[in-house]
Amino acid sequence: MMIKKPELLAPAGSLEKLKWAIDYGADAVYLGGTNYSLRANAKNFTLEEMEKGVKYAHSNNAKVYVTVNIVFHDEDVINLGSYLTSLQNIGVDAIIFSDPLVIDVAKKYAPKLELHLSTQASVLNKDACNYYVNQGVKRVVLARECSKNDIADIINNTTAEVECFIHGAMCTNLSGRCVLSNYFTNRDANRGGCCQVCRFNFDLYDKNDNLISKDSNFSIAPKDLSLAKYIKGMIDIGIDSFKLEGRMRSIYYIATIVSTYRKLIDMYCNKNVDSAYINRAIKILYRCANRDVAPQFFDKKAGVNEQYYGGRQEDSNQDFLAVVTDYDKRNKELVLEQRNYFKTGDKVTVFGPGMDDYSFVIERIKDELGNNLDAARHPQEIIRVKCDKIIPKNALMRVNFLD
Repeated sequence: MMIKKPELLAPAGSLEKLKWAIDYGADAVYLGGTNYSLRANAKNFTLEEMEKGVKYAHSNNAKVYVTVNIVFHDEDVINLGSYLTSLQNIGVDAIIFSDPLVIDVAKKYAPKLELHLSTQASVLNKDACNYYVNQGVKRVVLARECSKNDIADIINNTTAEVECFIHGAMCTNLSGRCVLSNYFTNRDANRGGCCQVCRFNFDLYDKNDNLISKDSNFSIAPKDLSLAKYIKGMIDIGIDSFKLEGRMRSIYYIATIVSTYRKLIDMYCNKNVDSAYINRAIKILYRCANRDVAPQFFDKKAGVNEQYYGGRQEDSNQDFLAVVTDYDKRNKELVLEQRNYFKTGDKVTVFGPGMDDYSFVIERIKDELGNNLDAARHPQEIIRVKCDKIIPKNALMRVNFLD
């Protein structure tokens, strides 16, 4: 039986990140406009930028989905129809929404747009899924609280395409149902302003309202979701789209998670499973975000081991060293835009689209004038390093942490 390859859907917080996601293997990207999106603090897209992104994606056989997933108040609805018409005219492939009113507005003003129901709608069962199918929804992004059995049951009993998150941040509350941010900071989580109260550190008090400890650092934050170990099982279930979270993340994060999951998906679908790579992939994904990860609800009910309670360590690393801007074949040198400190004698790894990871030791570093340097110290400085292998433009160089 032929294996159905799932779509790999990546976040795009800006036009630059859209291009990186597609270049590193995403089949589709999702992004937000300056209105109606639940990532108000992301850079987001103007209509002009969106049009450029759609053209770039379509020229590379990728799709673009636009989030229109806030919970609408009356004042939000005024220009929605004209906005959806603009998205349709630009060539956007689908909108991702949570508020049911969007269905009627889209049918009237932009009937060619596919309708994808957001995870914010918290669909956890086949009956809810089929209700939305009957309203014209083509795809349902299931709630992140769905188990493997839930997902399989829905897929076997609906005609909708099914999309599931496989990597990224989790919501402490049921996605789309949290009001903590509103309560503590007056920032509406369901209109794009979430302040992530669940990651705050809180003091603990006993039953008599006495402070237990100034160093309690109690939090209610869930660990990040990562289903890298479960990709084969998810493919076997028949999930149509694997979604990665992270519209506010860096280009290094986007390139790393997209390329890693791209290889995992292709490996299973092409039936050339490499157990050693699976272990490498898990380490790469962890280093990229520096947060503990868990399968959360996928294989069992999430419990204490899937949650942070007593503080956490999230020190950012300096793994991301440079962007490859060119390769000088005559001198066998990589031309780099430096991002973090490295020096001669360091072992580094280069990774990029269509290439296997390549590791080597930095033997020589030169500045733009050809002067020898003992180290690269200045972010965004253009430098050269000796490298015997031809490396494509826009590959990335990181610390070697696997050997």
